[in-house]
Order: sequence, then C-alpha cells, then structure tokens
Amino acid sequence: LAPRAAMSGGRILSLYINNKSGGLIYQRNFAPSAATLRDNDHMMLASTFNSIALILKELAPVGGSRPLQTLEANGFVLWSYDSPTNLKLFMLAEPGTQGLDLLLKSVYGLYTDYVLKNPFYELDMPVHCAKFDDRLMRLLADFTR
Repeated sequence: LAPRAAMSGGRILSLYINNKSGGLIYQRNFAPSAATLRDNDHMMLASTFNSIALILKELAPVGGSRPLQTLEANGFVLWSYDSPTNLKLFMLAEPGTQGLDLLLKSVYGLYTDYVLKNPFYELDMPVHCAKFDDRLMRLLADFTR
C-alpha cells in the first residue's frame, strides 16, 4: 500500500486502465458524482486520454520530456501514471485531492499482484478479477480515511 502520510483529501471519482495499445481494460466509478456513461463512452474517453498523452509527448520541445501526469479542470483533476509494462492508468478525483501519484503506483502494484499473476488472465484483455477489485476497494478506503 502507498504511504498514508503522503495521501490526503478528496473523493476518488473513477479509475481507467489502458493497455499498451490504448484499449480500455478496466474502468470503475467510485463516487455517485462520477460521470454516468455507457460502456462505449468509457472506451472513447479512455482512448481520448491515451491519444492526448501521445500527442503531448510528440509536441514536447525537449526530447525525453515527462509524459502527461496531471490535468486540472473546475470539477475534477485527472492524474496519469505510465507503468513499466506500458499500461496507462488514469484516475479522476475531486480538485485538491493529494497523493494521487502514489495511489496510482499502488493500484499498479495491485494489478501486478492480482491480475498479472492470475493464471486465467490473458494479457491486454479486460480485467475481471474479484481479488483485484477487493484489494482496490480496501486501498481506496484507506486513502479516503
């Protein structure tokens, strides 16, 4: 789990995990105030996040620039994490929520422990793993305490 002292505040709205090709493999809303979208809309949104990140990487004036990490709007903040295995994790939260970078790294740790080590999981396919969901919910409960 991520260090408690570094995390604080707001409500987590949604989590998206894209595979290395930019396809949505996991999405979950955590708050009633999260956008209520159809499955196809979630896939389009995740693909758009991925495309924006790739475009920004190409537009960077300096080679080796850091990838898209955060985007703030009036009603939410979006945090992104590029994993060592080329997954892209996006989290939407209420503005002012702190520690989302550490939280996303912890979510990726859960993904590697409970999804990748699952012998029935096929790489880059949608995630359906009850243990991952359970641990994710515990992690988020600890984060918002």
